[in-house]
Amino acid sequence: EHLFNLKFAAKELNRNSKKCDKEEKAEKAKIKKAIQKGNMEVARIHAENAIRQKNQAINFLRMSARVDAVAARVQTAVTMGKVTKSMAGVVKSMDATLKSMNLEKISALMDKFEHQFETLDVQTQQMEDTMSNTTTLTTPQNQVDTLLQEMADEAGLDLNMELPQGQTGSVGTSVASAEQDELSQRLARLRDQV
Repeated sequence: EHLFNLKFAAKELNRNSKKCDKEEKAEKAKIKKAIQKGNMEVARIHAENAIRQKNQAINFLRMSARVDAVAARVQTAVTMGKVTKSMAGVVKSMDATLKSMNLEKISALMDKFEHQFETLDVQTQQMEDTMSNTTTLTTPQNQVDTLLQEMADEAGLDLNMELPQGQTGSVGTSVASAEQDELSQRLARLRDQV
C-alpha cells in the first residue's frame, strides 16, 4: 500500500512538472506579444513568470525523482524480504538434498539460488540508476534578460536592452508628434483651399 502511494505521488509530481512546462510556454508567448507591442515592463513581468514556472517544473521533477528513488528502495526492501524467505526455503531444500546427495536436485537448487541473486542485482542497479539521475540546477542572475532577448529574436524584433525606459517612451512620443505635424499640415492645406 505504501509503495503504491509513493508511486502515485511520483506520478502526481511529474504531472505538476508538465503543467508548469505548459505555463512556461504560455508566458513565453505573452513575452513575444508584449515585446511586439513595445511594452517592455509587461514583457519583463512575463519573463519573470516564465522563469519561475521553469524553476517550479524543475523542482517538481526533482521531487518526483526523489520519491521514485524512495519507492525503488522500498521495492528493493520488499524484494529482499521475499528473497530472504526464498533463500531460507532453498537452504532447507539444500540440506535435505545434500543428505540424499542427489546431484540433479543440487544443480537445480543452485540454479534457482543464482537466479534469485541475479534478480536482486537487477533491482539494485535500477535503484542506483534512479538515484544517480537526480540532479540539482542553479539559476543564473541574467536569465530574465536572456529570455527577453530570445523571445525578441524569435519574434523577429530588435530588442535594445541598453536603452533606458525613458528613451523608448520618447521614441513613441516622437512618432506621435510626427503624425500630429502631418495632420496639422493637411488641415492648413484644406483651409487654404476654402
